Amino acid sequence: MKKSGTWYGSVVLLLSLSLVTILSGCSSKGDAAASGEAGGSQPAALKIKIADTNTNPVFRVAADKGFFKNHNIDAEIVTFASPAEGVNALFIKQVDVAYGADFPVLNAVSKGGYSIIASAGQATDQAAAAWKLYVRDDIQSAADLKGKNLSFIRGTFIPYLWDEYLKEQGVALSDVTLTGQGGFDEAFIALKQGDIDAAWVIGSALVDKLAALENVHELSDMSKTPVRLGMGIVSSDDFISANPDGIGNFLAAVDEASAYAQEHPEEVADLMYDEVKQPKENTLKDLPLNPWIIGFTPAAYDSLAGQKEYMISAGIIEKDFDLKATIHLGPLKKVLPDTVTYGE
Repeated sequence: MKKSGTWYGSVVLLLSLSLVTILSGCSSKGDAAASGEAGGSQPAALKIKIADTNTNPVFRVAADKGFFKNHNIDAEIVTFASPAEGVNALFIKQVDVAYGADFPVLNAVSKGGYSIIASAGQATDQAAAAWKLYVRDDIQSAADLKGKNLSFIRGTFIPYLWDEYLKEQGVALSDVTLTGQGGFDEAFIALKQGDIDAAWVIGSALVDKLAALENVHELSDMSKTPVRLGMGIVSSDDFISANPDGIGNFLAAVDEASAYAQEHPEEVADLMYDEVKQPKENTLKDLPLNPWIIGFTPAAYDSLAGQKEYMISAGIIEKDFDLKATIHLGPLKKVLPDTVTYGE
């Protein structure tokens, strides 16, 4: 009996030791996994402040539909009256990334310390047609603009558009007065009150408001001029060099969001109404006219080069600079290589 008891006790002891070993192994593995998670095997999300406007849905779609989150981007959207104001906010570090037409983008990179990280497309006849010229009823042709007060949004390409349009119509820029304003709403009010005589505007919501005004009518649109509007995304060189992978992730998220916006217009219309109270019908009208196409092509470069030439000749940019040196496409090439055809 004593021998049998000793054998039985030995078996129990061995089983107990085995169980302890198994449990210890499981605990060790679990602790290692927890340690890996706590140690942050995935880097912390990159915080990016993005300059935006109330009429652009792309960044809001990227945030709302999780594209930023999926690409490890912690985005904060900062809204401005115009893209040009957003670009200017880069200079005081209010934002990290901004978008705008060639004019404000070139103004930024000409100062040094800022680079273009992608183009967003839009240099098409269809997009140009979305820019409407509204004038007071006593103006029935371009010739009637002589001596009139014409609006432009400060920091934008609109003075260039006026110059090209008037030149084609045989009117000199010196024959008119250009009045700078802070945004399209300000231009609308000024035209309504008779403080200005003509304004270029974009966006179906604003166009609908202008079309409803008495004593105001549409005279032309930008597709009838030689001007085509390129658009770029710009950031500071410091931010790009510190976060090359993050910039690439940001661009990949924006690319996905722009495609989603075109494929789900009703959802985007609901989102824009919820966030900025833009009427759904206006979002549905505007979406197909202004699709964002992330990339960089020879046409994007040519658009920038042409605008740069004008800005230098007009004294808007005082000192010439190397445009090619301000185009930083490394992050874009890494995430969306097929979208970059410039330089090939």
